[in-house]
Amino acid sequence: MKENKLGVMPINKLIWNMSLPIIASMLVQALYNIVDSIFVSQISEQALTAVSLAFPAQQLMISLASGTAVGINALLGHALGAGNRKRANDVACNGLFLAVASSLACCVLVALFSNTFFSAQTKVQPIIDMGNAYLYIVGCCSMGVFVQITFERLLQATGRSILSMLTQGTGAIINIILDPIFIFVLDLGVAGAAWATVVGQVCGAILAIFLNHKYNKDIHLNFRGFRPNGHIIGGIYAIGIPSVIMMAIGSVMTFLMNKILITYHAAKETAATVFGVYFKLNSFIFMPVFGLNNGSVSILAYNFGARKRARMTECIKRVALYALAIMTAGMLIFQTMPQPLLRLFDANETMIAVGVPALRIISLSFPIAAICIAMGGAFQATGKSVYSMVVSFIRQLIFLIPAAFVLALIGQNTGNSDLVWWSYPIAEIVSLAVTLVCYFRLHRRILSHLPENGETPAEDE
Repeated sequence: MKENKLGVMPINKLIWNMSLPIIASMLVQALYNIVDSIFVSQISEQALTAVSLAFPAQQLMISLASGTAVGINALLGHALGAGNRKRANDVACNGLFLAVASSLACCVLVALFSNTFFSAQTKVQPIIDMGNAYLYIVGCCSMGVFVQITFERLLQATGRSILSMLTQGTGAIINIILDPIFIFVLDLGVAGAAWATVVGQVCGAILAIFLNHKYNKDIHLNFRGFRPNGHIIGGIYAIGIPSVIMMAIGSVMTFLMNKILITYHAAKETAATVFGVYFKLNSFIFMPVFGLNNGSVSILAYNFGARKRARMTECIKRVALYALAIMTAGMLIFQTMPQPLLRLFDANETMIAVGVPALRIISLSFPIAAICIAMGGAFQATGKSVYSMVVSFIRQLIFLIPAAFVLALIGQNTGNSDLVWWSYPIAEIVSLAVTLVCYFRLHRRILSHLPENGETPAEDE
């Protein structure tokens, strides 16, 4: 049986072969995030605030879809690396079942709790109304994003990252085209931005299904007589749930950070808007690194299944170096161009005054975050996603939020609200220390016991 390129192609070439299509599609996605917010900002600052406050809930849904897909990706990589295609097919079918079930659960939760979610963050009724309008649509019509992400991961796990790029890029481009039409031409306002998002996701999902059916020869989906397999679902969630929790922690952090800013920052809702704008802007820096991470998970998972330690360690080192270079460049952009970046969102002078120091201070943490993200791929690919979860929990809830709260109080008492942004570099330094401890533990207990160049995987019986 001819071995997949994930096990034989030179690592440096393979990293870019796998990652560049993902990076390209993620950059298009980042462009959509920014363009979407730029159009919304032209409605009003309150509209932009509403979408910013909706971000944690929207992020939570994407976290559930992406985290589950991490488990699917890792199990698929292990099965394909070991030459067991029947198990790979079973993993794919059960993974798609989980995607559909998760989407239905999100629909119910949004319908029940959306108003409570916004009321807990602000008392400004127009912001609450616009936030509900946006979240009802993206939450109750979330099937597209769940199916799209799942089928994209099936393509990535089998080495077809270019096809994965086409699906995500197509959805994002359709979204960008529809944004001004729905928001301004049809005069739907914030709801128009939500409908553009949903239509783009559904189009991406349809294309991903078609490409898997036509070109993905490593996986054959067959739902005739399908029944959920508890053992496989348990395996997906054993890897995926820590990733879901890790990403969901980010949603909780954003929610709490918005509360701190609105309560203690001198600029209140404007500070929360700046925080939301920061997330849109930083996606252009973080998305290439996440693309490298996603590409490396497929490479590492396959070679972990094939027991090829040398290829795994080389991949980890190279991805860490590339991530560090990208994030350092991003830090320099934020340091030198904060005002032009904020002007993209029709920022007034108050928003500029709040946003410039925020972008400069937070961006100091970028190079540190690069190493943590790169090593996180090794945790996910080897089934140790719990390490990534622990790092994320310690970073965002144990250090970042308490530090932000204390610094915000000090800033309120001293008249220096900019202090709150220093919570990011502080938390990132702690995160790096914990990440290194977890990686050395992984290397000592697992990686060091693998053969240098692997063993020949058994063919399918």
